[in-house]
Amino acid sequence: MTAFHRLILSLILGSLLLSATVGAVEPLSLQASQIKSLGIETVLVGHSSALRAGTLPGRVLVPNEQMRVVAAPVSGMIEMLAVAPGSVVKKGQVVAHLASPQALELQRDALQSASQATLLQQNLKRDELLFAEGLIAESRLQATRAAASQASAQASERRQGLALSGVTPGKLGGPLALTAAQDGVVLEQGVQLGQRVDAATLIYRIAKLAPLWLEIQAPVDFAAPLKAGMAVKIAHSEVSGKLISIGRNVDATSQTVLLRAEVSKGAETLRPGQVIEVEIAGAENRGLALPASALIRHDGKTLVFVQAANNEQGTRFAAREVRVLSQGGERVIVDGVKEGERVASTGGSGLKAMLTGVGKE
Repeated sequence: MTAFHRLILSLILGSLLLSATVGAVEPLSLQASQIKSLGIETVLVGHSSALRAGTLPGRVLVPNEQMRVVAAPVSGMIEMLAVAPGSVVKKGQVVAHLASPQALELQRDALQSASQATLLQQNLKRDELLFAEGLIAESRLQATRAAASQASAQASERRQGLALSGVTPGKLGGPLALTAAQDGVVLEQGVQLGQRVDAATLIYRIAKLAPLWLEIQAPVDFAAPLKAGMAVKIAHSEVSGKLISIGRNVDATSQTVLLRAEVSKGAETLRPGQVIEVEIAGAENRGLALPASALIRHDGKTLVFVQAANNEQGTRFAAREVRVLSQGGERVIVDGVKEGERVASTGGSGLKAMLTGVGKE
């Protein structure tokens, strides 16, 4: 049998052995020189870098229906900004002035349309009297009535256009006063003083900050028994609320489900975008955190190499199957390791090769 065939056979046999029962494989014993050549480093498993039992990562958001924007209704130049991010505003409060030639055109057209409609209504009343006295033909009355109706429709259209643009009807000249649509706090300012803007450009984003939403990432198994209405609480605080929705879609990368909770009590202490830890009553997450580099995938299983002993005979590592509860960035939360154990954080591929028999003659 050639060396190549022996290598292939050892790979197959090692793979079968590992996939059959990881726990039954004898721990690997390595000398210091081998550990160095394989680049093996270890980390201590503990709660200092992990989520505590029963907590999940979350993020604070403003509910969609509590968000409003102040946008430029027409093109123009920002002439005045009255508030800044963090300012508290009231509904109807003037927050900006916009100097706009386009607004002047809209005002002029609206005034002209209103004057034309008034004139034609007067003509219609006159022609109705003349027709009643038999002094004009009916066709002339019908033409006058049609013209008056068209002028009234055009004037109404121009008035609606002014209302949508935030322009004051019947007032020609002066900057547009842009106002807040609700009570709230300014979260974002989208322009600077003197900036020229197009229609629909964001000027301010205003939000009502109570209640607030929490978007929570939960492992699939963890989320399975959860129900809307369950109590939630932010760790290390008195902020509390309840679950309002449990996502049906699973994130392909992290294998988590999106939960949404609403908090009212203590919401004023939170900030939109803030990352927090959430406790869910009746739910428990006993996972511990490890670097993602500690995980080894093999035959549909997820493994880590736990340091079993460290003495004059060498350092021993045992392969152990774990269950990934959640993953984010370079950190994973797993079930299957204990606090205080040491796990190989690098060099796992070399340990796997040794375990499966790669390179053995």
